[in-house]
Amino acid sequence: MIDPRSLRVFLAVCQANSISGGARLLNISQPSVSNAVAQLEQSLGVVLFERSRSGISLTAEGVVLFRRAEAMDGLLRDTEEELRLTRNGAAGPLRVGGTPGALVSLLPEATRQLEQKVGRFALHVVERPDHDLAELLLRGELELAFVTTGIEEPPEGLEEHTFSRDAFALIVGRQNDHMPAHLSLRDVMAMQWVLPEARGAFRRQIDALFMAAGVTVPQDCIRCDSLLTTKAIVRGGDRITILPMQVAAAELSIGVLRAISIKEAVFQRNIGVRKVKGARLSRLGQQLFDILVHSSRL
Repeated sequence: MIDPRSLRVFLAVCQANSISGGARLLNISQPSVSNAVAQLEQSLGVVLFERSRSGISLTAEGVVLFRRAEAMDGLLRDTEEELRLTRNGAAGPLRVGGTPGALVSLLPEATRQLEQKVGRFALHVVERPDHDLAELLLRGELELAFVTTGIEEPPEGLEEHTFSRDAFALIVGRQNDHMPAHLSLRDVMAMQWVLPEARGAFRRQIDALFMAAGVTVPQDCIRCDSLLTTKAIVRGGDRITILPMQVAAAELSIGVLRAISIKEAVFQRNIGVRKVKGARLSRLGQQLFDILVHSSRL
């Protein structure tokens, strides 16, 4: 049985990257930290740190325990918050993340239904690239990550669920009202673009559209990972972009943006969530996941 107090000491040493730094974080003596780490290593029968003149580094076993220790620390933190919320008649907390497009496509409607089902709740949402989301899931800092799915196998230890599909379109502002309702990307290569910056599944799909048209991705473009900023730039000028229809749905509905079908857009974007394989979600997390399943557009 792992002593939780020793595990907290181990985590502090990892976070500070030294025995002395861990002692300062915990406000205890350095010998106490050294003894706690030694006892933890002895009880587990493994070496957690490699020690050298330049400092300490985690062994392979130490990396495994560090990930678990982070998850435990997050669980204790959320337990304290859950007790406070329960006293105040609210559910949660639930921590989720996602890429901007996947979040805006799935989360607003899901949270509306969640509120109808459970009433008051606490939800924490962060936007991150795909790789960062995987790390946050594995460290236990997120329960669900909203992402573009079906492009590649999820990282080891994670599972993927697809809930919706969305067509890509050329998105233009009112200054480009003269453009036809259907065209090839070859027809608009001379125009000014706004395209995503971060490399991930979403960007790879957009790049694939240019490849399908037999043209290179524009280099003299604005690279922007903020969907709000991208849509504002397109809305206020004559630049164009490519977005999934759901991402621009609000602006399309009031006519400040227009969607033009792309000849090369023969595939759709899949969107869904990733979570730790086999992990048990919190009660609120499971309720949100069930809503996504029941609302699936597939």
